[in-house]
Formats: sequence, structure tokens, C-alpha cells
Amino acid sequence: MGVRKKQMAERIKAEKKELAFAKLNNCPTSPRKMRLVADLVRGAEVEKALAILRFNPKEASRRLEKLLLSAIANWQAKNEDANIEEAELIVKEIRVDSGRMLKRLRPAPQGRAHRIRKRSNHVTLVVGANNNTEA
Repeated sequence: MGVRKKQMAERIKAEKKELAFAKLNNCPTSPRKMRLVADLVRGAEVEKALAILRFNPKEASRRLEKLLLSAIANWQAKNEDANIEEAELIVKEIRVDSGRMLKRLRPAPQGRAHRIRKRSNHVTLVVGANNNTEA
């Protein structure tokens, strides 16, 4: 491996050590409903995001709260010597993509049928330390 390639690989590895992520696949909620809640916590500090999710009445917020706690636990596993309060963790990225769609038929008048699309989604949540320290 060349010197520049090795340096680049080490730099990328060091950057990934600062980040931790968690994924939620095939969540049986429509992506549109999940994005409404995800937009509330995007870019927020972890403690604030947990408070927002805990007191939000939407059903999607319960799933995102559990996912955020999982991402925090993953960050702790990567950085055993670091402290969460000192690291000032923030939600770097939260992405909601559409997942598998279950297609069902509902009877309609005069022998017809309407298609019902039961949507699901995939959520990816990335947590990282806040590097914007003002001197």
C-alpha cells in the first residue's frame, strides 16, 4: 500500500471512530410519518433529542427513541475511555428511506377491488461528537 493511500485510510478510520450509527429496518410505519419526527431531532444534542422524543405523542417517536439509545450505546462501545457529557454528542445524520411495501386488496362496490399499500421504512441514525469548539 502506498504512503498516501495508507495515510488516507488511517484518517478515515480515525474519523469513523468518532461516529456511531444504528439502523432500524422494516419498521411498519410510513416513511412520511417517520420523517415528521426525524426532522425534529436532526442536528440536535443527544440529551435534547431524547427529551423531544420522550414527550412527543407520535408512535414513531417511541421507535426513534429506542434507536437513538442504541446508537449512544454503540458510541460508548467504540469509545470506552470517553465520557458522553464531555463529548457533547449530537445527531449528525438521520435518514428515513422507504422499505418493503405490502400490497393488499380491499373489496370495492360492483365486484371491483382497491389496492392498499402498507408501507414500511428503514431509518439510519448517526451519532457523533461535536467538533465545533469555540475558543
